[in-house]
Amino acid sequence: MSMPLNVALIGYGYAGRTIHAPLLHACPQLCLHTIVSSKGEQLLHEHPGSRVLSDVALVLADPDIDLVVIASPNDSHFPLAAAALAAGKHVVVDKPFTLTAAEAQELQVMAGVHRCLLSAFHNRRWDADFLTVRQLLQEGTLGDIALFESRFERYRPQVQARWRESAGGGGGLWFDLGPHLLDQTLQLFGRPRTIHADFAAQRCGAVATDYFHVQLHYGRLRVRLSASSLISGGVPRFAVHGTLGSYVKYGLDTQEAALKRGEAPGCTGWGEDTLHGLHYWQQDGEEHGDVVPTLNGDYRHYYSAVAAAIRGEGANPVPADDAIAVMQLIELGLDSARSGCELPV
Repeated sequence: MSMPLNVALIGYGYAGRTIHAPLLHACPQLCLHTIVSSKGEQLLHEHPGSRVLSDVALVLADPDIDLVVIASPNDSHFPLAAAALAAGKHVVVDKPFTLTAAEAQELQVMAGVHRCLLSAFHNRRWDADFLTVRQLLQEGTLGDIALFESRFERYRPQVQARWRESAGGGGGLWFDLGPHLLDQTLQLFGRPRTIHADFAAQRCGAVATDYFHVQLHYGRLRVRLSASSLISGGVPRFAVHGTLGSYVKYGLDTQEAALKRGEAPGCTGWGEDTLHGLHYWQQDGEEHGDVVPTLNGDYRHYYSAVAAAIRGEGANPVPADDAIAVMQLIELGLDSARSGCELPV
C-alpha cells in the first residue's frame, strides 16, 4: 500500500473540529499532517500526531503537504483556495464553495493551470436518507415525480454571536444549508428551468437570513427547498410524490450528531438510521403503506474518493463543475429574493 497523502486542515472551528478532522483521521489513505489554527494547546491535546501552525504561508510553502482542506469562515474560502492552488496543492473546500459563481469559476481555471484536484465538500451526498431517496427514484418506485420537498429545520430561537449568523458575506442559512439542499437536488434532477426564492430574518435580533423557501421549476416537476431556525419539529426531512406513490421521511441523517458526540467514523452503528421512511400508494381506492428501510450513510466515502482521485485511481467525487452549478443557484436565489420575482436559470 502506498504512503498516505499529507493533509493540512485550515480552520478548526465547528466544521474543522467536528466534521473534517475525524473524517480525515478515519481515511487510511490520508494523514492529518498539519492543522492551521490559533488553538495550539488544545490541538496538541486533541491531535498529538499532527503539527499545529498559525501561519498559512508556512503550510503552502511546505513540499510535504499534498492536500489542503479549507474549513475556515465562508468569506475566506476563495482567497485561501486560490493561494493553495497557486502553491501547487490539491484543494478541498467546505461548502459554500465560494461566495460567488465567478470566484468558483476562477478557482476551476486555476486548478486546471496548476494541474491540481479541486473538490467541494458536499458530504450530504452520503446521507442515509438521501441515498434512500436516490435509490427509490432510480428504481422508479414512485413513478414520475411531480413534487419533491426537501428541508432542514431547526429550533434555535436565540441569535448567536458568530460569523455564520452575521450580516457579512456568506452569513445566514442560505449560504449554510442552501448548498446542501441545492447540491442534492441537482444530483437528482439536474438544472431547473426557473427559481423563485423567499428569504427572511424572523428571529428577534437576526441580521442574516434565518428562513428560506425556494421553489425550482422543472417543467411539470416542482421542487421545494426550505430551512428555518424556528421550527421545533413535526415536519418531514423529505416528502416525494409521484404518479405511483409517495415517500415521506422524518429525522436527519445521524452522522453529524454522532460526530458531535465524539463517536469515531466507522464505529458500530455508524451511518445507520432506524427512523425509516414510509412509502404510500393507492390501490382500488384505498391507501396502503410500507416501511422503506433507510440505507446506511457514510461520509468517509468522500475522502476515500478524494485520495483515489489525487492518485489517478478514480474520479473527483465533487468536481468544480458541480460546485459552480450550486453557486450559480445561490446567486440566483439571492437575486430572486431581492426582486420577489421568479428568475430563469
